[in-house]
Amino acid sequence: MAFQEQKITTGKYLFRFLKFLARPGSIGNLKSLLNSRMEDEVSIIDFLERHASERPDAIAIKFEDQQISWVEFNRKANQMAHYFRARGVKFGDKIALNIENRPELLFATAGCLKIGAVAGMVNTGQTNEALAHSLRLIEPTLIVVGAECLSNMETVADVVDEQHSDKLLFIADGDNPSAPGDYKNLMAEIAGQADNNILPEQPLKLGTPIFYIFTSGTTGLPKASITTHMKVFRAGTQFGVNVMTLKPEDTYYCALPLYHSNALVVGLGSCLSSGATLALRRKFSASQFWEDCIKFEATAAIYIGELLRYLLAQPERESDKAHNVTRVLGNGLRPDIWMEFKNRFGIGRVHEFYGASEGNTGFVNIFNFDKTVGWSPQYGSAWDVIQYDVDEDEPVRGEGDFMKSMSVGGTGLLIMRITEQNPFDGYTDAQSSEKKILRDVFEKGDAWFNSGDLVILQKHGHIQFGDRIGDTFRWQGENVATTEVESVIMKWPEIEDAVVYGVTVPGRDGRCGMLYLTQKEAGKLDLGGLAAHMRDNLPGYAVPRFIRIGQKVDVTGTFKFQKTKLKNAAYKVDEVDDPLYLLARGADDVEPITAEVQVKIDNNDVRL
Repeated sequence: MAFQEQKITTGKYLFRFLKFLARPGSIGNLKSLLNSRMEDEVSIIDFLERHASERPDAIAIKFEDQQISWVEFNRKANQMAHYFRARGVKFGDKIALNIENRPELLFATAGCLKIGAVAGMVNTGQTNEALAHSLRLIEPTLIVVGAECLSNMETVADVVDEQHSDKLLFIADGDNPSAPGDYKNLMAEIAGQADNNILPEQPLKLGTPIFYIFTSGTTGLPKASITTHMKVFRAGTQFGVNVMTLKPEDTYYCALPLYHSNALVVGLGSCLSSGATLALRRKFSASQFWEDCIKFEATAAIYIGELLRYLLAQPERESDKAHNVTRVLGNGLRPDIWMEFKNRFGIGRVHEFYGASEGNTGFVNIFNFDKTVGWSPQYGSAWDVIQYDVDEDEPVRGEGDFMKSMSVGGTGLLIMRITEQNPFDGYTDAQSSEKKILRDVFEKGDAWFNSGDLVILQKHGHIQFGDRIGDTFRWQGENVATTEVESVIMKWPEIEDAVVYGVTVPGRDGRCGMLYLTQKEAGKLDLGGLAAHMRDNLPGYAVPRFIRIGQKVDVTGTFKFQKTKLKNAAYKVDEVDDPLYLLARGADDVEPITAEVQVKIDNNDVRL
């Protein structure tokens, strides 16, 4: 079972490839990307300082009613850098930043980078153990906290009091002007600092670490992936300049959190590379998205797939097409809503991309084909798609104990070769980093990054996203890709959200499909109609046999579904307060799962 993508014929591909090469600077940019080396003395701070020098009055940041020029951005970053150094921060030290989207976060981030410090981008939704864990991984020399995040910090007060009481800096926000307790008011502290460009103690290189970006923690405590100047330089040049064709007169709208790589690496990186203005919103709002784009005069926007589905769920408004946004870039856009989104909002170019915070290769739909993640050069040498046994949860090894590549049209595990030019920066924890590396893949001694994603290999070096390993499950001898099943179910008009996952059933091999859903309107769900819809549009093995109707789907700050708790609770009536239903194989309708029905399921007395 696979999504129907726009057919990538050789003729269409060659035409769009030649059209891309005809763009001014495209060949030079590609050469620059491919020839860049970790030891090159280049940094993304060079872009900031160049814009401040050459275009001082041009707008760098739009936020609420503020417009901040490049020279003002650079001066504030310099004051931050001088203050951090005065506080003893050295090259390679870490500073934890716990601030929501606003200009002060960008000032502090750039200030870190100017002196060679690493900015630890704390997820502003974290509290308790997750937040304490993140602080442990960062090992901060200083901690910068926005007033809006003080309540989160209070949940780890014991850790802060014991280990960090002399490191605390505060940035006021709205009605919270005063720094509490042990905190120093950062903006007041930097007021007397010099605002000239500062030289780091060591040369900044493309390989210098600059960010810790935390994974979403959907299956446990988050890990801190290491981001270098190289990754931001490549993302900004490729995505911002080559793909999005951003220019200084463009405004790039971002409502995603800056602790996420889409916003920080791709969004900010694209604006630094191109000179475009970054328009920030503190938090995503489906009802205000297009109103913001109109207000900020945005010409481009960055997305996560779930965000676009929330926009489609909004009532139609005049602002749907009253904006000037012509292209969007992001990842996770489901093929089932791709064309609906383009048509309703008048978007000519959707540039879906693929990339992980810790990954070393990226894909992007550079040629604007519909329903594809896109293209990456050097297929077979820099990246490959290998056969994967979902049942055994491991790659297939063949002759000589080496792994086997997939043919076009097949679904397999995406892997990326680790080389000096394309290193795997990994996590702060070496053991976690090693778990992501596959060794002796095609020859003795080679090393490849395991993306953890199953993809469909398409023609001409394109791929289409399939599913996450662990989300895809095997039932009745067949692989079930949860994203594909979810896309079919989401076409049922009464459903707000649908999450599909596999659960274990005693005495059965594999995992049986289960659906967690929320309703658009409480009490208005035709379960019989939904069951018929699934049977008519899905193979029998892919139809979820268990249905749970909940109130809200738990998602991370970057809109990823948190499936672990759902999988653990499964269909157990003593662990689930929500209504549970069984759609037995061959049954015309669903039936409630009671304790008696659960016993029948567990005793294999029900056809699944």
